[in-house]
Amino acid sequence: MRKNKKYFFHETSIIDKDVKIGEGSKVWHWCHISKNSKIGKNCILGQNIYVGEGVIIGDNVKIQNNVSIYSGVIIKNNVFVGPSVVFTNIKEPRSFINKKKSFLKTVICDGATLGANSTIICGIKIGKFSMVGAGAVCTKSIDPFSKVVGNPAKIIGYVNKKGK
Repeated sequence: MRKNKKYFFHETSIIDKDVKIGEGSKVWHWCHISKNSKIGKNCILGQNIYVGEGVIIGDNVKIQNNVSIYSGVIIKNNVFVGPSVVFTNIKEPRSFINKKKSFLKTVICDGATLGANSTIICGIKIGKFSMVGAGAVCTKSIDPFSKVVGNPAKIIGYVNKKGK
């Protein structure tokens, strides 16, 4: 285990050059934080997390195990990302066509919760304090304080800041 004066990172993690990690954050086993990314204060990145180049993660964010956050994703403050959440950054990928200049921006707003195994299709916004149920597939932007489930995700109700 390694600890610098500001944050903790496990010895199996790889942190590229020009990465900014805020005070009090913890980066656990087998994570890879790519260059030019930013992780805020008091964040927790569980094991096997990939953070792509230029990704921005706010303060007090919890990311559970086995999540890849690709270039183009912005996660604001106080967000919970459940285990094995899936992000994308290209709507129509092809292995034989380089689309790195076509990454779409995806924004997860303050206080949102993304349930385990949910999928967030690129180019959308997940609204403030919304709650995405486990396994939901978000193909369109989600309004603030909405509770969504299913494939495709549909609103089944509304929540307050506490999630109730």
